[in-house]
Amino acid sequence: MRYSAAAKSDVGRKRHGNEDSFCLAPEIGLFVVADGMGGHAAGEVASRLAVDTIQAWVSKYLSGSDAAMQGKPEPARSREANFLLSSILLANRVIYDAAQVRREYVGMGTTVVSVLAVNDRVVLAHVGDSRIYRVRGEGILQLSRDHSLVQQQVDRGIISAEEAQGSQYKHLITRALGLKETVEVDLVEQLAQPGDILLLCSDGLSDLLEDEEMADIVREHARDLEEACQALVDRANYKGGDDNITTLLIQAQAIEPGRDFTPDPGPGMMARLRGMLGR
Repeated sequence: MRYSAAAKSDVGRKRHGNEDSFCLAPEIGLFVVADGMGGHAAGEVASRLAVDTIQAWVSKYLSGSDAAMQGKPEPARSREANFLLSSILLANRVIYDAAQVRREYVGMGTTVVSVLAVNDRVVLAHVGDSRIYRVRGEGILQLSRDHSLVQQQVDRGIISAEEAQGSQYKHLITRALGLKETVEVDLVEQLAQPGDILLLCSDGLSDLLEDEEMADIVREHARDLEEACQALVDRANYKGGDDNITTLLIQAQAIEPGRDFTPDPGPGMMARLRGMLGR
């Protein structure tokens, strides 16, 4: 299995800056979307630190470098799943530490949704209320579960899913990277099928488009993922563009039996991370 991908990020119609970030690294099978939060552009810093840290450390792990793991590897997980989990935990600590030393970064954080594709398997990991969907055939399925107050209320039967959509509390998230020294990451591994399309997005897209509406757009432009990303962004802006909008699409294709990983974070990536932290 091989994977093609495209992404698009847009400020939307009502925000002055874009606090979303994404990583598109098909050469190592890594794809990430992060939606930052915090004043004085700190949200942009948090989301950028998240995607850069995750990319740098997944690259290190996959290249066989002698890089320390964050936390203990979980024996029930594949090595790639443990690599992605460790990278996200490291990103959490990088963001948290940055907020402790720079006053303007206090309270910054970010959501994250990520996919690490390896042969016919995909590792999915997320924190917060950005989402991962799978479009397969005529159906669409949300693979992530929002870490939010309203999702907890839905799970407990306090409100319905329809009521959750109009709740004034729907943007109150219960988990994010960078707010605490540690964070709980939801992580699953699944088999991919040829033709599957994974959609990673910030809530600037999922708040405004119904699931079936997103699926219709993806299927309509399935032969050109860049066009599909642009069409999703355009539809969200047409419906108000209330927030930053980021969409990332990954398509599984049965062309090659395996993948050849040749990851290298490179000195530029590490220098960029040090620069953002002021070190």
